[in-house]
Amino acid sequence: MLRARGQSPAGAWWWHNGTMTDIPAPLSALVEDFAFLDRSERAELLIEHADRFERVPEEIATKPYPRENYVTRCESEAYVWAEDQPDGTQKYYFAVENPQGLSAKAWAVIMDETLSGQPLEQVIATSPEVVFDLFGKELSMGKGQGLMGMLDHVTSAARRALTRSRRG
Repeated sequence: MLRARGQSPAGAWWWHNGTMTDIPAPLSALVEDFAFLDRSERAELLIEHADRFERVPEEIATKPYPRENYVTRCESEAYVWAEDQPDGTQKYYFAVENPQGLSAKAWAVIMDETLSGQPLEQVIATSPEVVFDLFGKELSMGKGQGLMGMLDHVTSAARRALTRSRRG
């Protein structure tokens, strides 16, 4: 579980597994909001997020989607794209091909709303444990692996963009 320790100007410092990370402020605020919800309130809020899901726009990707964007561990057949922004951040887009993939859709909305436009160093520092902070400890292994796989695609894209920006 991530535990708040303090605020930085851009995000929140969190202790995770004995190390301090600086995650984006919008994500830390959402984790705090979810911390006090019971199981049914959490489910209701996640469904509300899933209802706001919008599939990747055609100007970013069209079917058949490229294999490199496919999240192999996700049972909901999710795909992830990252678009570099002029300010050095990224905008994240998602497709979830399983119509019953409510958790994947909710997580896609959460990541777009809390990680898109944030400093790449903070996106990279986002721990996979945040999935359990938001979805609950009772999350099934398969679902958890899929959601963490989606985050892995986002953090990998941020890492690649940061490497590119430091090279030139």
